[in-house]
Amino acid sequence: MTYTRNLPAGFKADLHSFGHFDVVVVGGGPAGIAAAVTAGERGLSVLLIERLGFCGGAAVAGLSGTICGLYMTVQDPHKATPEQIIFGFAERFRDALYREGGLTEPQIYGKTWVATHDCAKYKKVATDMLRAARVTVLYHTQMIDVIAEEEELKGMVLHTSSGFTAVYAKKVIDASGDADVVYKMGLKTTKGNNGVIQNPTMMFKVGNVNLQKYLAYWGQDTISPPKVVSMLEAQDELLRKKVWLFPTVNPGELLVNATKITGFDKRALDVTDPVDHTEAEQFSIYQAKAFFDFMKANVPGCEDSYFIDYATEVGVRQTRSIDGVARLTNDDVVNKRKFSDAIVKTSWPIELHYGAKPKTEWLVEDYYEVPFHTLVPKVGKNIIVAGRCLSSEHEALASCRVTAQCFEYGRAAALAAELAIKEDLTFQVIEGGHMAYLMQQAN
Repeated sequence: MTYTRNLPAGFKADLHSFGHFDVVVVGGGPAGIAAAVTAGERGLSVLLIERLGFCGGAAVAGLSGTICGLYMTVQDPHKATPEQIIFGFAERFRDALYREGGLTEPQIYGKTWVATHDCAKYKKVATDMLRAARVTVLYHTQMIDVIAEEEELKGMVLHTSSGFTAVYAKKVIDASGDADVVYKMGLKTTKGNNGVIQNPTMMFKVGNVNLQKYLAYWGQDTISPPKVVSMLEAQDELLRKKVWLFPTVNPGELLVNATKITGFDKRALDVTDPVDHTEAEQFSIYQAKAFFDFMKANVPGCEDSYFIDYATEVGVRQTRSIDGVARLTNDDVVNKRKFSDAIVKTSWPIELHYGAKPKTEWLVEDYYEVPFHTLVPKVGKNIIVAGRCLSSEHEALASCRVTAQCFEYGRAAALAAELAIKEDLTFQVIEGGHMAYLMQQAN
C-alpha cells in the first residue's frame, strides 16, 4: 500500500485498522446520509465518517435550513399549487421530517417553493435512518489521506482524538462537499470560475417575532419585497441587497439568509484555504449582527425580536468540482436538457452568489436532468462522489447543488456502488441508462 500526497515519508504504514467495509461514505450531509442509508438498506456493510458530531452538513451545521429543489418552478406561485417533482430518498426524508414536526408546509420562494426544517429534528431523523440501516457511524473523525495503489483507492487514513487509524473499503463515496477524497488521490478538480467561487453565507435565527405583523408587511414570498431591497441598497454596511427570511416550525421564529461573506477587504474568499475560511467565519459575525440591527429598526414585527444563534459554521455553496466522465454544463441547465442516463431532474434556478450582484435565472415550468457520470471521476478506481462536488460548470452548479438533488446524488452513488461490487465493475464503465432505470425502480 502507498500513502499518498499528505503524509510524510516514513509515516508508519502498519496503522491499526478500524475495519474493512463494502462502502465507506465520507461526509454526513444530505448526500452522505442518503448514500449511507441506501447502501446499508441494500445489505452492504457501510461506514459513514463525519468531521462534526452530527449529520446534516450545510443543511444543519450551516443552518441553510430549507429543503430546496423539490418543486417545479412556475410563473406565479401565488396562483398555483406546489407540484413536487423529486421523490426517492428526498421524499422519504421529507416525509419523516414532516412527521416529526420538523418541517413547514411549502413556502413561496420567488417562482418556486421551499420547506423550512428544524435542525434538531433533522438530526433525529438522520440518526433514526442510519441506525435502522445498520450503518456504522464515526463522528468527530477526519479523513486525512488515502491509501492507494497508483490510481486504485484501497482505503483511507482517519484521525480522531485517539490518534490515527486506517479503514479499508471496496468502494468509497466522497460526499465531503469539497471532493476531499478525490483531491487527496491527486485527481483533477476545478474551482468555480477560474478559481473564484460563490460567496459563503452566515445563517442565523431570530426569535420573538410578531409573525402576523411581519407577514402583513413582508408578504408570503420569503424573498425580500422591493421596498426592503430599496432600504438595503441605501445601507453601505450591508453587502446583500436581496435577502430571504423563512418562518420556521417554531412560533415567532425566523430563519435569516441575509449575508454576503467576503474578506474584511471585500475580496472573494476560497474556503478550502483555512486562512480564508477562518476570515469568513469572523467577518460573518459582523454581517449577521448588522442585518439583525437593520431588521429590528426597519421590519415591522421584529421590533422586540432577539438574536437566537448563528449557524455552527458559514454555509459553503461551492468549492471543488471533480473532472467527471460527464460534465453538467451551463447550456444544459439553461436549455433544460434531458438525458437518457439521468439520475435526477431539477427545476431550481441558477442562483449565483458571485461578484458584485447575484444572478438568478428561473427555469419556469420546466426542468433539466443530471447525468449519472457527473458523479464519476474520469480517472481513479473505486471512487464516486455525491453532492455539490459533482462534475459541473460554474453556473450549472449554482442550480444543481441544492438539498433535494443532493439526496438523490447520494442514492445514485450507493446504487452504483452496489452494482460495481456485485458485478466487479469500475464506476466508469457502468452503463448510465441502467443507472437511470435503477433510480426509477427504487423511486
